[in-house]
Amino acid sequence: MKRYGLWKYILILLVLSFGVVYSLPNLYAPDPAVQVSYNSSSQSADIYLEERIESALKSESLAYSIDLNEDNVLIRLRSYEDQVKAQDLLQKNLGPDVIIALNLAPNTPEWLSDIGAEPMKLGLDLRGGVHFTMEVDTEAAIKNRQNGTLQDIRRRLREEKIRYTNAFVEEDLSINLSFNNEANKENANSFISDNYPQFLGSPNSNSTESIKLVLADEEIEQIESDAIDQNLTTLRNRVNELGVSEPIVQREGQDRIIVQLPGIQDTAEAKKILGKTATLEFHLEAQLDTPRSRKTSYPFKGNKGAPAFLQDALILGGDQVATAQASFDENGLPQVNITLDGEGGSRMHRATRGNIGKRLGVLFVEQKTRTVYEMDSQGNQVAVQEIYEVKEIISLATIRAALGTSFRITGLDSPSESSELALLLRAGALAAPMRFEEERTVGPSLGADNIEAGIFSMALGMSLVLLFILFYYRVFGVAASLALSFNIVLLVAIMSILSATLTLPGIAGIVLTVGMAVDANVLIFSRIREELKKGRKPLDAIDAGYNRAFLTIWDANVTTLIVAVILLSYGSGPVKGFAITLSIGIITSMFTAIMGTRAFVNIIYGSKKNLKRLSI
Repeated sequence: MKRYGLWKYILILLVLSFGVVYSLPNLYAPDPAVQVSYNSSSQSADIYLEERIESALKSESLAYSIDLNEDNVLIRLRSYEDQVKAQDLLQKNLGPDVIIALNLAPNTPEWLSDIGAEPMKLGLDLRGGVHFTMEVDTEAAIKNRQNGTLQDIRRRLREEKIRYTNAFVEEDLSINLSFNNEANKENANSFISDNYPQFLGSPNSNSTESIKLVLADEEIEQIESDAIDQNLTTLRNRVNELGVSEPIVQREGQDRIIVQLPGIQDTAEAKKILGKTATLEFHLEAQLDTPRSRKTSYPFKGNKGAPAFLQDALILGGDQVATAQASFDENGLPQVNITLDGEGGSRMHRATRGNIGKRLGVLFVEQKTRTVYEMDSQGNQVAVQEIYEVKEIISLATIRAALGTSFRITGLDSPSESSELALLLRAGALAAPMRFEEERTVGPSLGADNIEAGIFSMALGMSLVLLFILFYYRVFGVAASLALSFNIVLLVAIMSILSATLTLPGIAGIVLTVGMAVDANVLIFSRIREELKKGRKPLDAIDAGYNRAFLTIWDANVTTLIVAVILLSYGSGPVKGFAITLSIGIITSMFTAIMGTRAFVNIIYGSKKNLKRLSI
């Protein structure tokens, strides 16, 4: 039998230690908790908020503990029933200035957290909540962009005194311009080529009377990407109003967005919040001599400075903001570049050309929903959803020159502020319409049942497998059993490090991984038995069994891994959860089956030079 290198034992020991340490946090079950934070991101949690919470909870005999953090106050409770009771009490007593979120508070020891060891995240099917799959109408985004560009082209052609007879967006989303003579057409062709580089090469001028403007593929991809990014930002802003801890809002595929809201059970409320409206308004700052009936005071977003008075007269709304991008000026200072559609540019120019030196305010207007409690006809308190409007100033800058379609906002404190402002400008409304393609609800009790059922099935399957291989392969069965246990530990550790989300199909993937690991061991042990039947010495049979089984195990696992990677790349939801655990499990099972069992067998039989018989 070939000597097993010392470095291999050291590697196995290091990997095993790594797996044990980073899988440990999963043994510490989290506590049901309620997280309370101020509605304004500029306001940190304080002692006053903690005292308000304690006062609200005194009316019920709830066992709890309170942790005051910088951003929030965390109330730990004993059960999910107490968690719901505490949430209701806090909603009734704390008012609309706070966000109350259901949460699970980790119990991971500090020494594990210090080295980055955290438990796996649980998917919606294990924790409970609502799931939405939303499809973004990217074609509508392109059409909106083309309509805005068309309005701008019309205006600029009039300014250049280039006459056209008709201009419209065709069904294929190209822009068609018609002219009554060749001279106007050629002038327009030259002007558009110089000023609108987003169109594919030179304008199509096959017709003697019209020009067809077709967007370049790169421009179409950019519009679609911007639309989805803007919708993602908008949805994330809206999800925050639901008071959800650790929501998932992410892009899936070409034009879909996944929204998962753990702890939320009311799909109607969630859909109402996700579909609420938000917009922008541009107003001039009110002067000292402006009558009070024509001006209104508004606070700054984040309470940055004292409130300011803006004129009630509206210059234009956020629906006329085509795009906003954060950048830097010639001095390296942060700024935001704003692009309006054609009509918006005209209105902005008319409003600012006579008000140079005055300040222009950008007002963020949002409709929100809050829960209030009213008395019904029987004298009972009932929860009622109330819609209210919030208006905050996000920018108040001096007008240096008459503004048009494009202008910039300067005077910002940091690049992060400019990025935030650009996002807010774009997130005032959805860039493209969306429809709810799929929705489902998972109750918290069902999630707990899923966890219990999944763990039971995995434990039962693994126990039966271990009993069989111990009975059938004896000492080698012990090696396989240890390798299987090592494989599970290593799989959990890697998923925890990668912050992978464990789902119910993911548990199925773990069970399948156990089966594949057993299959690899069975192949090795069967090869060893075959070599013994051929008359080989026990130690030589072990060497030959592992060597000859390796290629078979490698081929089987690699082909399965290819399928798992494809599922991971193109699958969604439950399919992706299954693919993640399966992919990781294939890699860990190969390591434990080939190296783990070999090391154990070598420890038992490697030193016995005159071995006559194997327990297999």
